Amino acid sequence: MLGINTPELLIIAVVAVLVIGPQRLPEYVEKLKNLIREVRRMAAGARETIKDEAGVDLDEIDWKKLDPRQYDPRRIIRDALMDDEPAVPSKGISSGGPEASDSSLSSSEPAAAGLSLEKVERLAAGQRAPFDLEST
Repeated sequence: MLGINTPELLIIAVVAVLVIGPQRLPEYVEKLKNLIREVRRMAAGARETIKDEAGVDLDEIDWKKLDPRQYDPRRIIRDALMDDEPAVPSKGISSGGPEASDSSLSSSEPAAAGLSLEKVERLAAGQRAPFDLEST
């Protein structure tokens, strides 16, 4: 409870009794009791509001499934890579490379797929790529 263990709680209670005094102690105990009752009532009201508005009962939620400590990126990547389903290529693109994809597209598919039929210029071996100092 808030990082306070039993001996610390007893020391706090004894100091509170000494500071408050025996005359005012029943009054403060009554205030504490009312505060606890009010907090419980508010928690129950919040629970009912969530149930009414979200349509989900908090007791039915599997909280262990939503625990972020169970997130393991290695497992997620392993599961994705070990997927047995074959990869389905996108519509209109063949596996032959850029030249084959240009010839395999009909005239209406490039606009729909967002592809352009412009010829891509390749750099010669050893030629440096253009570099724009203002863009970096």
